[in-house]
Amino acid sequence: MGKTFVYAGDTAIGAVLADNLVKAGYKAASGISDADVVFTFCATQTDLEDVYFDTEGLVQTAQKGAFLVDLSPSTPGFARELNAVSIVSELAAIEAPLAVRDVTVEHAYSDPENLICFVAGEEGDVAEILPMLKALAATVEPTGASGSAQLARAALTLNTALQLVSVMEADALCRASGASSSGAFRFAREQGFVTESAARLYAAVAEKRFVGEYTVRVCMAELTAALMAADDIDLILPGAEAGLHLLELLAIIGGTDMAVSSLSLVYGEESACAAQGLDWTRAEQAYGDGEADEDECDCGGHHHLDEYSGGFGGYSAN
Repeated sequence: MGKTFVYAGDTAIGAVLADNLVKAGYKAASGISDADVVFTFCATQTDLEDVYFDTEGLVQTAQKGAFLVDLSPSTPGFARELNAVSIVSELAAIEAPLAVRDVTVEHAYSDPENLICFVAGEEGDVAEILPMLKALAATVEPTGASGSAQLARAALTLNTALQLVSVMEADALCRASGASSSGAFRFAREQGFVTESAARLYAAVAEKRFVGEYTVRVCMAELTAALMAADDIDLILPGAEAGLHLLELLAIIGGTDMAVSSLSLVYGEESACAAQGLDWTRAEQAYGDGEADEDECDCGGHHHLDEYSGGFGGYSAN
């Protein structure tokens, strides 16, 4: 328990993670230059690059020999770059992207049992940081060399994101036809076609649970990182791109900080959206001329829906 730590990045998630480290017996340092370990979590790649590489970034301000532990969803390329720069700067970079087991619980990041952590870096460095990571996530999975943890995280992201969209669209189809989707989901689950995770998502939609720490903003960050990883190797992932477009639309109309189960509202009636504080006129303003304005929301994403035709456009028959 001798290592001190400090946190930099997204304050909402950071407060929860820092609290868990303190509960586990670790001491918070007074500042970055005094910390043995610096943890980071950022929701956008731009923020992440600024945190590390700005003129006052961590590679400049962290004390020699400190561990830089990045919990963000990023790309294998960025992880390898950070590792190379850290070695030159006499620092130890650890990539440790977090993944949430149950995205529907309100306090998704508060319970270590609900978190998985992929981890990559020099074997000795990983072994030294492992106890702290286990204070954050009950499951810590070493993946090997630099870049491998982010690759594993990206692969998981693609699976979970497409599952999210499939649950929303199956539910929307039933509802738009005037029928309850509960019977279809129950049958699919009994026959093994629906995973436990998908069943939890459906329950959150049915119960209108749209508040939680795992937000649309975080989901977009994960999916954007996965798409950037694919773009780095010239791979096109149309399913993932479509999923990101849907999340961007929800962010535009005001859902940035809502739980991902709120994606179901995009397929519903405008009155149901309004009841949850969502405003479709923002989408009309953003996409009415066929071009998205990235200033319309603070999600940090790149809004590039091809066009918006008013109402629910191509996303719903309502």
